This record gives sequence, C-alpha cells and structure tokens, in this order.
Amino acid sequence: MSIAAAHYEIFYKEIAESGVVWTIRDDAGFPTSTNQSNEAAMPFWSSETRARLTIETVASYRDFTPHQLTLEVFRDRWLVGLEKDALRVGINWSGERATGFDVAPVDVRRRLASGS
Repeated sequence: MSIAAAHYEIFYKEIAESGVVWTIRDDAGFPTSTNQSNEAAMPFWSSETRARLTIETVASYRDFTPHQLTLEVFRDRWLVGLEKDALRVGINWSGERATGFDVAPVDVRRRLASGS
C-alpha cells in the first residue's frame, strides 16, 4: 500500500473516532490547489497534527492556521458545497508538495455513509 493510500484509509478511521475534520485557512480564506489531472482540490486532514505538519512543511501554507470542522458540518455542508463548486477533497495531504488522494465529494459522502 502506498503512503497516499495509507493516509487515505487513516483519514476515515480517525475522523470516525474523533468526529472532527481539519482544514487550513488564512485571512483570504481556504486554499485550493490544482493536481496533475488539472482538477482543483481543497485539503482536509484527520487531525490537527497532520494539518500543522503540512503548514510547517509546505512554504506556500506557512501563513495558514488549522481550522476545525465537526464531522457533521463537513459531511452535510462542506461536501455539498465542494461538489457544487466542482472541487475535489484532498485527503490527508502530506510531504513537501502536499500530495495525496483527491476524491470527489460524492465518493467521500458514500464512504462516510458506509461506515468503512
């Protein structure tokens, strides 16, 4: 299993246990990034520690701070909004380039609904 795949699986386990999802923001709002497939994604992490590590590691995120969302708000509001805005969900991005799986919001909702 790749590192990105491991981070993807851990995301669902950790948010189910904590009931919390993390993103990052600065004074201008929440960041998005375009992946190699030219799809825009917004990053989310399963722990504050993971979000902070990305802030510390990725120069373009240095002025950002972690932002906590309840799992309910993430699922019922954010995923709907991301889908409407044609943004993918960046799951537990890591490393110097903040990379990982970018998933369609509908697929994240399905996974959350399945409980697996």
